[in-house]
Amino acid sequence: MLVNIYITNPVSGNLDKISEPIKGCWINMVKPTEDEIKLVCNKVGVEEQLLRYPLDIAEKAHVDIEDDAVLIVVDSPFTEFKGEDKIYTTLPIGMILVRDDIFITISQEEIDCIKGIINRDNAYKIHTDKKSRFVFQVLYDIAQDYIRYLTYINKDLEVFESQMEKTMRNKELLKIMKFEKSMIYFNASVKGNQVVLEKLNRGKAIKLYDEDEDILEDTMIENRQAIEMIQTYSEILNGIVDMFGTIVSNNLNIVMKFLTSITILIALPTLVSGILGMNVDFPFNTGVAGFWGVIAVAILVTLIATLLLKKKDMM
Repeated sequence: MLVNIYITNPVSGNLDKISEPIKGCWINMVKPTEDEIKLVCNKVGVEEQLLRYPLDIAEKAHVDIEDDAVLIVVDSPFTEFKGEDKIYTTLPIGMILVRDDIFITISQEEIDCIKGIINRDNAYKIHTDKKSRFVFQVLYDIAQDYIRYLTYINKDLEVFESQMEKTMRNKELLKIMKFEKSMIYFNASVKGNQVVLEKLNRGKAIKLYDEDEDILEDTMIENRQAIEMIQTYSEILNGIVDMFGTIVSNNLNIVMKFLTSITILIALPTLVSGILGMNVDFPFNTGVAGFWGVIAVAILVTLIATLLLKKKDMM
């Protein structure tokens, strides 16, 4: 639960934290409580439903215009931890332009691009009084975050491939499922974000200024690149899945072939001792010499069978 209010310092250009919302400020809300939602709505004069929409993790990317406020919802990449497992998923973030006075961001968890803006990790200055540019800068950072997350996924896939060569357990199958889920979430999210970007590009939802058009164009390029990367990595992942199934099948054939060979080798001494142990006349059929003779014949037959199986690549 976190609600902070910032405004750009006109002298230093840094973000100053303030206690009350004023014109030109930015309100950042992370997992707000009911009381915090109502308090912000009363102070800035915005409908509660606009703040509640982005808090639904199933909310799709869209643009809503409500009276004197504009709500922009997009999906941002997000890392979720379940125990020791790291899962790449997406999370909605809402951006609300209240008249030309206040800019609000709201989400269920801290979004990477927002943390970067607050911690000044980005290469540009944020002007909280320039709402349109602020929106496009956030969208640009989100598009870059997708590309960065896809790079992480690619590295994880490389590690997974090296592990897959050594072991074939159910744990590896579950990892493949997680990668596939991440690709599905990312694919749906960036395509939804692209629709929002195209709608904003028409200039009907929020006013486009000349200096903002370059940022929006760069954002659309980055987002299209993310879409292409997702398609590429999805194809790679499908190839890994097919290869995984082939390796499992091949390993099973090798194990079955080895077990069959062992069964044959175990059966041969039993066969020899059974034949030579019949109640009929055989050489060395009595005494110690007969016993060792049977052992020698069994070993000889087993060695010959072993050589033949190795020659046929059965062992």
